[in-house]
Amino acid sequence: MRRNKAGLAAVLLAVGMLTACGESTETNEDLKQMKVDRYVTLGDYSNLSISVPAAAVDQAQWDELLLAVYQGSVTADNGGITDRAVETGDTVLIDYEGKQDGVAFEGGTAENANLTIGSGSFIDGFEDGLVGVMPGETVDLELAFPETYNPNPALAGQKVVFTVTVHCILPGADGMEDAVVASMGIENVGTVEELRQYVYDYLMEEAETNYTYSVQDALINAIMDDSEFEELPRTFLDSYRELCLAGIGNVAASYNVTVETFVNYYYHMSSEDYLDQYSELQAKQEVLMQAIANREGLAVSDEELQEKLGEYAADGGFESVEAMVGERSQEEYRNFFMTEKVLDYLADTAEITE
Repeated sequence: MRRNKAGLAAVLLAVGMLTACGESTETNEDLKQMKVDRYVTLGDYSNLSISVPAAAVDQAQWDELLLAVYQGSVTADNGGITDRAVETGDTVLIDYEGKQDGVAFEGGTAENANLTIGSGSFIDGFEDGLVGVMPGETVDLELAFPETYNPNPALAGQKVVFTVTVHCILPGADGMEDAVVASMGIENVGTVEELRQYVYDYLMEEAETNYTYSVQDALINAIMDDSEFEELPRTFLDSYRELCLAGIGNVAASYNVTVETFVNYYYHMSSEDYLDQYSELQAKQEVLMQAIANREGLAVSDEELQEKLGEYAADGGFESVEAMVGERSQEEYRNFFMTEKVLDYLADTAEITE
């Protein structure tokens, strides 16, 4: 996420030239020494009052995840239904291979895939072609892709043959068995009811984490709305812009798309506008947090920083702090830990209504 040495040298050279013209050269790494009171006038955060939804588990989500976890361990020999033919509405466990003129095409092959018959997940004729098939049977489905097929335009309108083996029909919620749950190997989970509780606990933990984030967002927004900011140094904003670009770049790469494509699709704006807006917001929030940390004595000392880095590295399974930090700066972590301390302080002193 940080600049490489060559890039940093170039930036330092540019900074030196700017300094001669009286420009500030502060970056996010300088946050703990920055005279943040020059840039923000804090609002009153001593009597914050916020309202957020309570942490709760949605019943439909609970049921859906429970069934998905259970069905993920079902096979033809372990809980699968094999004594009747496939019907519309069944979820089946299948292998399939698609070929065009006898040659397998990219994206047309899978093993142990779940498919709900009638869901419309596959091209026309695929799901209907499995109705009446007995588990254990293999069938050839002669089909054609639609005239417009965006995932792979080369296949649009083309005739293909899918060879499909139906392993078994997956049971619904009322067909779950303790023996299948016991085979999952989850510690202290051996029955359907224990699995149900296990899934609930997972979802509740997730809901509580989201609740914490909601509280933090509400606290930050409340203080931001009541505080006034001066224009931040350009180099300071640029350092956050660089971090934002690296982060969004990693996400875009995971989808195998460019940053511009990803931002256009998800945020409906150009990547330049997104980076400008997000980096300025992030910079203002951290200046705000640092100002409160200074006032309340919540700054992160060098000793605290090393202790927290050690804990995070150990929890993450890294061999050392250096291996975890990599090319990043430890000061980025200091800023993160400082923000954590401030938000904990604000949550303890605020009135929170659920």
